[in-house]
Amino acid sequence: MSLLATEFAMKDLGPLSYFLGVHVMRNSQGLFLNQTTYAQEINQRADLPNCNPVKTPVDTNGKLSNSGKPYSNPTLFRSLAGALQYLTFTRPDISYAVQQVCLHMHDPKECHMNALKRIIRYIQGTLSYGLQLHKSSVESLVSYTDADWGGCPDTRRSTFGYCVFLGDNLISWSSKRQPTVSRSSAEAEYRGVANVVSESCWLRNLLLELRLPISKTKLVFCDNVSAIYLSGNPVQHQRTKHIEMDIHFVREKVARGQIRILHVPTRFQIADIFTKGLAHILFEDFRASLSIRPPPA
Repeated sequence: MSLLATEFAMKDLGPLSYFLGVHVMRNSQGLFLNQTTYAQEINQRADLPNCNPVKTPVDTNGKLSNSGKPYSNPTLFRSLAGALQYLTFTRPDISYAVQQVCLHMHDPKECHMNALKRIIRYIQGTLSYGLQLHKSSVESLVSYTDADWGGCPDTRRSTFGYCVFLGDNLISWSSKRQPTVSRSSAEAEYRGVANVVSESCWLRNLLLELRLPISKTKLVFCDNVSAIYLSGNPVQHQRTKHIEMDIHFVREKVARGQIRILHVPTRFQIADIFTKGLAHILFEDFRASLSIRPPPA
């Protein structure tokens, strides 16, 4: 601290406890991050401070479309959707639901507002939940990736998601709609694999700059067998030529031994929580796998 003070104008405020709306609590396991106060402010802004909670942030009955009656107050909708985006910093369990709502910020409908209210009702029942960071080694980088092929009812684009663990800790996650239409489920899954491989390589280089090099091969778990075969099979054919860049990028990393693409059964595919609505039992299981939980006693 003294050395830093000689170079920069700074003040020592003691141990970190609150920063940009994020509460930081130290415990025997490590650090617990949550945004309880910020979540309560969102509920107040939506005029739902005492709403009935639900078990999941999104139902399993389908995707949101652009059809329906326009919502009367689009400004409020956009404000709440933007606020929920910031809440995903410590609540990756709502990433998919928030991503689906934010796709319709330009022209919100009544059904979109109902979906947003469901997210708020879920948050109401899990206000104290946050992200637990454990004391753990930094020797391994493990990723899970999944895609929901053609899930958008309007554009038929796929939604892909991934999560990256450094040791036991979740450090990166994403839920996003793919920019182009995929012609097969293997293509949609493989584009997701290419994205998480790119993210893993960036994280590896960042850790290298922080003088924490990853010595072990990075593992990527995917539940699509065809996508796994594509990562190791050098034969090109008609169905893969339009994703040739992604194929060569991933294969090069696999050939160098930097990445291994492995199969995981769908029941244990944690990235499912970033691509689709799940039944509450499976949702709670995956949420626990992401270390999203109430604060420790």
